[in-house]
This record gives sequence, structure tokens and C-alpha cells, in this order.
Amino acid sequence: MAYQSLRLEYLQIPPVSRAYTTACVLTTAAVQLELITPFQLYFNPELIFKHFQIWRLITNFLFFGPVGFNFLFNMIFLYRYCRMLEEGSFRGRTADFVFMFLFGGFLMTLFGLFVSLVFLGQAFTIMLVYVWSRRNPYVRMNFFGLLNFQAPFLPWVLMGFSLLLGNSVIVDLLGIAVGHIYFFLEDVFPNQPGGIRILKTPSVLKAIFDTPDEDPNYNPLPEERPGGFAWGEGQRLGG
Repeated sequence: MAYQSLRLEYLQIPPVSRAYTTACVLTTAAVQLELITPFQLYFNPELIFKHFQIWRLITNFLFFGPVGFNFLFNMIFLYRYCRMLEEGSFRGRTADFVFMFLFGGFLMTLFGLFVSLVFLGQAFTIMLVYVWSRRNPYVRMNFFGLLNFQAPFLPWVLMGFSLLLGNSVIVDLLGIAVGHIYFFLEDVFPNQPGGIRILKTPSVLKAIFDTPDEDPNYNPLPEERPGGFAWGEGQRLGG
């Protein structure tokens, strides 16, 4: 009974969020079980382009470090905000969501050539958080019960928290920068006088991922509770 409930809950997660979160968890589990090592996963331009270890372009986004507080913290934020984006502003637009993944991953890989970052998963999570926060500007957030602020400040609060934990803020800044580029090109520039839509999802992605029929039993994650945990709870203004 518990297995069936867990299985149904797992299948309720939208496909892109389910696939990415599962891949991250399985990659970490494989490292913990010593089936693979982080040295086989990290971003290394020389190994990628000279030795054709192409898989590193993907695997460096899947490993968030050994199981511990930092891993759980990243997984929770990845799952929550990835799912809320897919069920919110990307509802019924799976191809556009996949295209955002590809665009963000491409920019981070490009920037990764110039900064000494070997794993880009955390930056990718911050990008998702940034895009969600800009599209939900009136949601009030509560961080660990200590700070109250509106959603657009969330990426900066997370960066400050990373700084307190002794982590490099370059990762957070990269995620914020890529998230801002996507948000500007997708949400801001097309609505300016003379603006055009630069980011256009390829038709091949639409043919693969977009389906006209919706599941009548689909149960989206409510955006009214964007944090879901003590360090990221929120509610809409006026609610």
C-alpha cells in the first residue's frame, strides 16, 4: 500500500522535473556506492573536446556532492522550484521548459570555460530559483523563520546563505546571471517597444514533448506554498 502511494506520488511529478531530479539522485547514489567516481563526471574542457568524453557535458549537472546537508538542501530546492516552474508558467509547455534547460546548460557550459567550476548543478538550481522568483514577484518568503522578504530576493538570500556556509558565491552568481539572461530574453525584451522574441523553441522539441491532451487526474503542486519547508515558505500578498 505504501509502495503504491509512493509510486503514484512519484508519477504525479511532471516529466522533466521527475527525470532531472531522479538522474541527480541516482548519480549521487552511484558515487556513494563507488560504482563511479566524481572524477568521471566533472566538467573538464580538455577531456571533453580533446578526448571526446562528451558525457561530462551532462554529468557535471547531475552530481551535487556526497550525501549530507548540502546535498539535501540542493535537492529540495531543485525539486520544489523545478516542479513549480513546470506546473506553473510552463504548464502545457514542456518543450519550452526543455528548451530553457538546454539554453541554461549551454550558457553555463560556455561560462564554465572561463571559471574554475567543475560541477554546475548548483548553479543550474539557482537559475531555476531565479526564473521562478522573477515570475512570482509578489510572493512573500520566509527563510528559516528569520527573514521575511519577497520572492525576487530569494536567489540573493541563498547566495548569502552559501557565503555563511563557506561556499564560493561564484556558483550562485553564475546561476543568477544565466537566469537573468533567460528571463530578460523571454519575459522582458519581447514586451519592450520594438522588442522581438529571440528565444524560440525548435519545432522538433515541440513535436517530441508537447502533447495536446492533459491528464484529468493531474495534481499540480500549489504555488501558494512555494517553499514547503521552514527555509523557503511563502504566500502571496493579500492571501
